[in-house]
Amino acid sequence: MLALDANQQSFLGEGGFGVVTRCRNTKNNQIVAIKVNKSDPEILQQAKQEIFILEQLQHLDPDRCNIVEWNGYFLDGERICLNFELLDQSLWDYIGGWNNQGLPIRELRPILHQIANALFHLGSVGIVHADLKPANIMVVNRHESPIKVKLIDFGLACRASAVIPGYRVGTVGYCAPEVMLGIPYDEAIDMWALGLVAVELATGVPLYPGEDDYDVLKFIIETQGQLPDHLLESEQFQYETNYQSKETRYIKLKRLDDLEQLLKVRRGPENGQPLFVLKHPFFNTGLSRSAPCTDMNSTGGENLVVSQQPSSWKSQGSQKFNSSFQNSVE
Repeated sequence: MLALDANQQSFLGEGGFGVVTRCRNTKNNQIVAIKVNKSDPEILQQAKQEIFILEQLQHLDPDRCNIVEWNGYFLDGERICLNFELLDQSLWDYIGGWNNQGLPIRELRPILHQIANALFHLGSVGIVHADLKPANIMVVNRHESPIKVKLIDFGLACRASAVIPGYRVGTVGYCAPEVMLGIPYDEAIDMWALGLVAVELATGVPLYPGEDDYDVLKFIIETQGQLPDHLLESEQFQYETNYQSKETRYIKLKRLDDLEQLLKVRRGPENGQPLFVLKHPFFNTGLSRSAPCTDMNSTGGENLVVSQQPSSWKSQGSQKFNSSFQNSVE
């Protein structure tokens, strides 16, 4: 724990956890971002878990690994305050700057490579981020080229060995089926989210829009086919809300081909890992030599494929997903 004499300069954002403010450290004149968590018992426990995860990442170089730099924490009464480096804007806001039309390849390629690099290093220490989405990926400086990004918000992160099946993590629209069905998961859920982020960066809109898990699962089935039997048979929702009270909430579609290819890409012994993404031929060109990515030798692989949008998906150009900064501070 550290002591911090800081002057608040401006408000940066808010969410269910509390607020984020821009502050100046009066001791060294450094401008930082302070995440002020609420004093609610549940939020306090989540903040303690985030500190635990951040401590596991301390030995990683935040610039080389594309992870936000953490400067420690301090207490403000009963509130836990986390001190982070100040970054520019979220990828969600950055996409908006392109009028939600999607990013050009020259922007997309280095950004995806850096996100995969961050996941590679998280996996090297057995950490699952569990809430990967554009709102949790920050642009360091939008005016620099090539764009550099860093992964933030480890409030839902956990060790892969300590995953609790049924505990809801992630954000609607970015969760893997395992999370929505309440069954065991691992680092592969971050790779699922990376694929969704990639499509959103390329097109400017979320691939799987929806108000709840049921809507998202419907879109997944329409684009990828029926979920594998082992997922459906293991369904055990932690929270039995409308899913149990409405017959339409059950997924009872006629049997289709298994998602073998999709699962093979996401869960195979080699190609379901960030390392496979980093080696993909898509990244052979266009990367700056100064990009903070792990050195990898390229190997062959399939071309990147974006699934066809479901016929029931109307234009989502103006629709924005629920970011982590949507709830008012109590």
